[in-house]
Amino acid sequence: MLVWLMHHFAPFLQRLEDAASGDSRVFLTARTALAAMTSFIVAWLFGPMAIRWLKSRFREPIKSASDRLNELHAAKAATPTMGGLFIVGAILVAGLLCGDLSSPYVQQGLFVTATFGLLGAADDWIKIRTHKRGLTARQKFLLQFVLALLVSGWLYSVQHDKPHGLEIVWPIGKLAISLGPLFVVWAAFVMVGSSNGVNLTDGLDGLATGCLIIAGTAFTVLCYVAGHHGMAEYLAAPYFAGAGELSVLFGAMVGALLGFLWYNCYPAQVFMGDTGSLPTGALLGLGALVIRQEVLLAIVGGVFVVETLSVILQVAWFKLTGRRLIACSPLHNHFVFRGEHEIKIVVRFWISSALLALIAVASLKIR
Repeated sequence: MLVWLMHHFAPFLQRLEDAASGDSRVFLTARTALAAMTSFIVAWLFGPMAIRWLKSRFREPIKSASDRLNELHAAKAATPTMGGLFIVGAILVAGLLCGDLSSPYVQQGLFVTATFGLLGAADDWIKIRTHKRGLTARQKFLLQFVLALLVSGWLYSVQHDKPHGLEIVWPIGKLAISLGPLFVVWAAFVMVGSSNGVNLTDGLDGLATGCLIIAGTAFTVLCYVAGHHGMAEYLAAPYFAGAGELSVLFGAMVGALLGFLWYNCYPAQVFMGDTGSLPTGALLGLGALVIRQEVLLAIVGGVFVVETLSVILQVAWFKLTGRRLIACSPLHNHFVFRGEHEIKIVVRFWISSALLALIAVASLKIR
């Protein structure tokens, strides 16, 4: 909406045009900051109302596959879940208000946020309203993959004729591998993997939220750089005209998560559920695909990667040996089983996430 107004009132903005950032004449920096503030205010202001509504309808069921874990988390049973509804709502409001709606990248980001949010809400609803633990792993993966294929096909149509548009770019050095049409499958895999990585990390109060804030901030910077010709050239990063518009959506995501963390920090008043973890994870994956920085996604989201690997390795090791590799997966539960306080675990994971984000952003200059 703001972009439309700026275009239609362009004569009044002629003298300010030189102050616009990068290749955008519509104040990308200001709109990114405004999106973050707008989504924060929406999430923070409507949080109490949303929590009261969720509390009367959607309380977290404690029914994991581990009896001991259920016992340790028994006190959380009355906490409302599906708080991702006001995360997704805040992102969409801020994105629609501050983003350039003519940008295919913004359109794709809004589509991913809305559809993965709906999928997560369906999974949470089944978990709460039935005796099942949500959708089966096969059902969830299939639906995620279908949605991701739709977006990756759309992204392929936008990127296929751009330099580096279909390449996997190694952040250090100039190694690049062209994927061609295989990009569609690869992109779907990245989005689904990122979505599930965040979902697996969402197990302690504020854990996934804090890590997402850090990762989202890093990708706000990375997308801004990728859409700024001068900065991209200076840092030897792939340049994609218009990619900077995604920084508005990532700013909105960071703001929404900050507003949500106000209520999600220990002891949590609300959980995001799959309604929040699936769309935010998928949005991170989309951002990495647009700017061709999947390798940096693995570094920025290193906590999510390790949490996912801990589950895969635990299952594989148990099948091979009949024993557990760690006390309980994902990894954060291992520390819970060891008796570490929840706050200590969460803060240490945040610190790890921040360090990884710094390494990833700093690596842009190492060529």
